[in-house]
Amino acid sequence: MLLEIKNLIVHYDAAQVLYGISFDVEEGTIVTLLGNNGSGKSTTLRAISHLKKATSGEILFQGKRIDKELPQNIVRFGIGHVLEGKGLFPYMSVIENLTVGAYLRKDKKQVALDIEDIFAHFPRLMERRNQQARTLSGGEQQMLAIARSLLGKPKLLLLDEPSLGLSPSMVGEIGRIIRDINQQGVTVLLVEQNARLALNIAHKGFVFENGNIVLQGDAKDLIEDDKVRKAYVGR
Repeated sequence: MLLEIKNLIVHYDAAQVLYGISFDVEEGTIVTLLGNNGSGKSTTLRAISHLKKATSGEILFQGKRIDKELPQNIVRFGIGHVLEGKGLFPYMSVIENLTVGAYLRKDKKQVALDIEDIFAHFPRLMERRNQQARTLSGGEQQMLAIARSLLGKPKLLLLDEPSLGLSPSMVGEIGRIIRDINQQGVTVLLVEQNARLALNIAHKGFVFENGNIVLQGDAKDLIEDDKVRKAYVGR
């Protein structure tokens, strides 16, 4: 198993956000976390990358416990995290933002080749390589955030609300990008308010309510579940 979450509990000061959740992510899959705002999905991702310290529980990656590690070590182990809001450096160019994504790598010649490969997969970024990130559209900024994370060569990519605020056409494009990333061998753990998008590209899903996992299963089954359709997908 690539990622294992065991009885994870997280607090923000006195407020408990996660109540002992457990789930696994198999290598080579797309797994989505569904639920309303405040249900604990993004906190789960932040706990995995150790941007938020867990109160208790265990997080294992490739069989190694990582919940006590520093965030930079989480990246070294092969976990990338695209935060909600993208986290770009707005006054740096596209190429400069991409280079930051490879800051832990020592193979500089290969990094240069990988950036050219990124541009082949994201031609809009190629066209805007010298523009400041702040001048890109919302969809282009999301592409840049994902591409920057890919330059860290992750085995597991954590994506937090990648379609948030995007046009319907760009939402579809982001979905295709996520599927392509997965087909290239990267496992994806996806937090996404657009449940229809998430379940159409995911292999498995977990539904969060108030810091608990209340439903789980294959994505194709969840999208047909009456409760899920009524609460998240729509008829």
